[in-house]
Amino acid sequence: CFQAETVGSSNMENDVSFKFRQQLFFISENLVNEDVAALKFLCTDLLHLRQLEGVKSAADIFKLLMAQEYLNAEDTFLLAELLYRIKCHFLLEKLGYTKEKVQEHLREKGRVSPYRQMLYELSENITNEMLNEIIFLLHLPKRWIILSALDLLTLLEKQGLLTKDNVQILENVCMKVSPDLLKTIDCYKKAKGEKFVLFNFLKFYAVTSFHHLMFGLLQSCQELGVLPSFCPTKMHKRRCVLLSSKQVGTPEDGIFLFQPKVGLKYMVLETMASYKMDGPHRGFCLIINNVNFISSQRKGSCKDAEQLERVFTWLGLDVRTYTDLTSVDIKNLMETWQHVQDHKDRNCFICCILSHGKSGAIYGTDEKLVSIRMLTSHFTAKQCPQLAAKPKLFFIQACQGDDIQRPVYVDTDGPTPDSSSVQERVSLYESIPEDADFLLGMATVDGCVAFRHIEEGAWYIQALCSKLQLLVPRGEDILTILTQVNEDVAKRDSPSGMKKQMPQPAYTLRRKFIFPIPMAPPPS
Repeated sequence: CFQAETVGSSNMENDVSFKFRQQLFFISENLVNEDVAALKFLCTDLLHLRQLEGVKSAADIFKLLMAQEYLNAEDTFLLAELLYRIKCHFLLEKLGYTKEKVQEHLREKGRVSPYRQMLYELSENITNEMLNEIIFLLHLPKRWIILSALDLLTLLEKQGLLTKDNVQILENVCMKVSPDLLKTIDCYKKAKGEKFVLFNFLKFYAVTSFHHLMFGLLQSCQELGVLPSFCPTKMHKRRCVLLSSKQVGTPEDGIFLFQPKVGLKYMVLETMASYKMDGPHRGFCLIINNVNFISSQRKGSCKDAEQLERVFTWLGLDVRTYTDLTSVDIKNLMETWQHVQDHKDRNCFICCILSHGKSGAIYGTDEKLVSIRMLTSHFTAKQCPQLAAKPKLFFIQACQGDDIQRPVYVDTDGPTPDSSSVQERVSLYESIPEDADFLLGMATVDGCVAFRHIEEGAWYIQALCSKLQLLVPRGEDILTILTQVNEDVAKRDSPSGMKKQMPQPAYTLRRKFIFPIPMAPPPS
């Protein structure tokens, strides 16, 4: 009897272990190279650097964490925290977590230090251009191989130039390359009880022709405790000029006006530039049209694909259409186009995906999910240098939830609902890389269905094509056009009159995106 019980217990443990390793394998397979690099960096305080240097995949990291007893089938919180930190929230459900549940337990169970969090956040906001400037300023040895901001931070730590108690080297370079980044360092230092002073920040921004004003300005700031008010964002940088109220100047984006005994006031003179769109080749436009699935068919989708092809061809793009791709096919296609050298001679890149979907992901025809973040991450400045600083637009017609029943004549772009399952939702902004020059246009807000008429096509795609043809000839930018698309779709009703839909764009564009006005009339 005792032996049987032991064998049964052993079998149960083996089952649990196998299921746990299956979960880890699935998570590893859904993490791209950038995610693995981020995990390595966030684990630097937990694992030896020598061990991490041999890591090739997320699975390698999981093995190291299990060996050090940081991770096991009974306690997966560290992995949940790491996925949360790198914004792969769609994978949390595999561990039985949600984003909210992780946030709730971070204070008591979190293992990633504030210092490591600060460095990682900083790296996410350093563009390739900034990285090159930082490398130049630091005059680093040529033998140092630096491919990313994380590589740079790791090397600085190895050399003892950067520690949790000394981040001066980061402050110095950020002040010169992108002062916006100082906010991240400031938050970290304040959490450690240190007061951050912007003396050098103001000094850096002084115009050289006004050196005689500097002493009085900075002294007044110190005496009065008055500092300028900034409105920085990650992707929209503003350079500022210190001017005397008696001087006349022409700043590029804004000016400081100084009045003695009053302090500094910031006046924004907004001038928004546009992306370069006047090259001989506009760019490539990919259309992925998934119609025939294992258990369903997306009727009406071919009309959407045809309309998109006509409109984007009219707008000057080289359109390539792909039909019925599995999840593996979609990943391979993105990887292929990531390495196309012809991007360097083109102004932009556009990708339209018509498929079923759920929160933060789309389905291949094999009914396996592909995360939207994985798709877009192939075209970051790091992964696709030929498209660096160029706009990358993704338009996705797919459900982001499956709770609404499909009425007659109207289909939903999601699989047959399973009322027994609770869907984990992914924020739209988690689907775009934290890199500049992306726009993600979704047919619907997170958690909701996207409607498609089985004969006339999808509400969102038809509205998008219609508004592009109407508003591009008027010189409107893409965000204005998408706002009109939102209005158009919001006015539509399902046959029952009870179902509505609201599209949602997210973007990290730094400039206006305006299609050149075609010489030919709109296709329809």
